Amino acid sequence: MSSSTEQSTAPGTAPLSVTVLGLGPMGRALAGAFLDAGVRTTVWNRTPGRDGELVARGAIGAGSAEEAVAASTLTVVCVVNYDAVDAVLRREAVTGALKGRTVVNLTADTPDRARATAAWAAEHGIGYLDGAIMTPTTTIGTPDAVFLHSGPAELYDEHRPVLDVLGGTHTHLGEEPGRAAAYDIALLDIFWTSMAGYAHALAVAKAEGITARELAPFARGIGAILPPIFEGGAADVDDEIYSGADNPLTSSASSMAHIVHTSEAHGIDAGVMRAAEGLARRAIAEGHGGDGFLRITELLGRGEGSGPGSESTATAR
Repeated sequence: MSSSTEQSTAPGTAPLSVTVLGLGPMGRALAGAFLDAGVRTTVWNRTPGRDGELVARGAIGAGSAEEAVAASTLTVVCVVNYDAVDAVLRREAVTGALKGRTVVNLTADTPDRARATAAWAAEHGIGYLDGAIMTPTTTIGTPDAVFLHSGPAELYDEHRPVLDVLGGTHTHLGEEPGRAAAYDIALLDIFWTSMAGYAHALAVAKAEGITARELAPFARGIGAILPPIFEGGAADVDDEIYSGADNPLTSSASSMAHIVHTSEAHGIDAGVMRAAEGLARRAIAEGHGGDGFLRITELLGRGEGSGPGSESTATAR
């Protein structure tokens, strides 16, 4: 980060500048990292009053969104969703002020919304990069931050000196504007389904007299075995091999049925596990009982979920 700071203040070079729209927790972290790196930072938020601390640290508080975007060649947007992005950027005065400038949109939403926003930007002469932040606010400005970007490579290269001061790793995933959002959706799918599984496991453990603290060290062990499984599973899916040599679907379905049975015996909702078991049973019925669990990606890809009528074997006991 020090080289970026030196570049922003070196004699004979124009200082780096950026505008940050959206001063929620992540927006404030982004603006703070820019300030720490010596980047001239203009900030604006729809709800007044959130810029006080940043202004005290040297940020320029803009009186309006159009004033904010006019202050820099690069605007970074980080708000709750693309509805909020549209509400700010698609106002006539703001759109006009952005013409000939670049927007890096770090707001989380869907790939389709990213593509639509990129098309809108192109129609109005606005450079556009879509992006995703894959780490929490505490990592911004540190080596642990992870950013994904998609859109025109020349725009990414042009604004990389400013983006780099946010720390961590920045990966340009390609020119297709929805690609960063697609990665974001897939990775958050892993995170939230994992958290849902953890919450369910804690509920079952509690019902069996095991505290969350008692379970946690063993849960960490389960987490530790997942990375190599992810890597091997990725190869299986891409190559359509679905090896079940170590753990065939028949065994997986049996294990899931035990979880459903124990959960429901305690009155704990087992809907998520029922759905997973239902998919496994469907794959087994299609003759894939000896394959690995990721065979169900084919069912999911065909839009064939387990359905509301799927029945766990646990209920048949």
